[in-house]
Amino acid sequence: MFFKLNEEQEAIRKMVRDFAENEIAPVAAKLDHEEKFPMEIIQKMDELGLSNLAVPEEYGGPGVDSLTAAIICEELARGCVGITTSATCNSLALYPLIIGGSEELKQKYLPIICEEGKLAAFALTEPNAGSDVSGMTTTAKRDGDYYIINGAKCFITNATYANYYAVFAKTDKNLGHKGISVFMVERDWEGVSTGKIEEKMGIRASNTAEVIFENVRVPVENLIGQEGDGFKLAMKTLDMARPSVAAQGVGLAQAALEAAVNYAKERVQFGKPIGANQGIQFMLADMATEIEAARLLVYQAAWLKDQKGDFSKQSAIAKLFSTDVAMKVTTDAVQIFGGYGYSREYPVEKYMRDAKILQIYEGTNQIQRVVIANQLLK
Repeated sequence: MFFKLNEEQEAIRKMVRDFAENEIAPVAAKLDHEEKFPMEIIQKMDELGLSNLAVPEEYGGPGVDSLTAAIICEELARGCVGITTSATCNSLALYPLIIGGSEELKQKYLPIICEEGKLAAFALTEPNAGSDVSGMTTTAKRDGDYYIINGAKCFITNATYANYYAVFAKTDKNLGHKGISVFMVERDWEGVSTGKIEEKMGIRASNTAEVIFENVRVPVENLIGQEGDGFKLAMKTLDMARPSVAAQGVGLAQAALEAAVNYAKERVQFGKPIGANQGIQFMLADMATEIEAARLLVYQAAWLKDQKGDFSKQSAIAKLFSTDVAMKVTTDAVQIFGGYGYSREYPVEKYMRDAKILQIYEGTNQIQRVVIANQLLK
């Protein structure tokens, strides 16, 4: 077992860390407060090859392996999880196409998205279909050479700014989850619109909104895979994406730990830095230990993903553990800062707000436990 990153991975880590410290961290609080979408930062990331991490090189993507992608996500999240969520959403949205799309469909969309810096969104969730995907009511009815899509999606990341959507809809309402299919839909097609923009507790620099489909005519060739493949592709997509979400949890927790350590050395009470108190020392030691464990789980899941075998359980374990660690570590960081931790003057209150969504999106941590248990018991 080798735990040392290769020279290229170390160079990428340093480059992304410098980018996060110089380009993301200085504006993170401002963008969070203003709930402003970080388009300029995303464009800079495109120029550096830090976007579309899931896209193979032959289609215009950076062609990085999953471990390198996890390292990139971790370092970006040290700067801001909201900005990282916005910037890495394309990978989530494009996984169904990469996994199940025809060669013609991949050639139609992947190069233009990568080369022109277009944004894509993963349109799965509905008001009554969150963890229970089979509860969706969006439909796609075949009409000659087209499918007619009607319905609405909610909590869609980058929805307002996306040029393309991977849209999940029922092609057969009588088959439950086996009747779900997925389509590539273009933003400027007639009948496609966006609605309410969510005002969120955290990741405020990330856009989250409704997408509405009213008699949208989608060419048959824009069906990804076959009719009924939608649920399978959604589950595979979430498996593929979870190591990156877990990596964001590690990066966020690392940022919170570093802030807490620095504060513990600087804050003086009773004539000495608070870091001299064993109670604070034990908190910091636990935080560091949990982060190291989470990082190793993320690296394991990413490595297994690259081996092309079954990594579903490890992916769920990494997401579950790392995001729970992020929530605990950021909460402890606020505690170490005391009253100042609750103030916007310091970054830890934002870290704590941002951490919560990591336990919820791309499969709640309760769903991760279901996935893990099913793997154990099958």
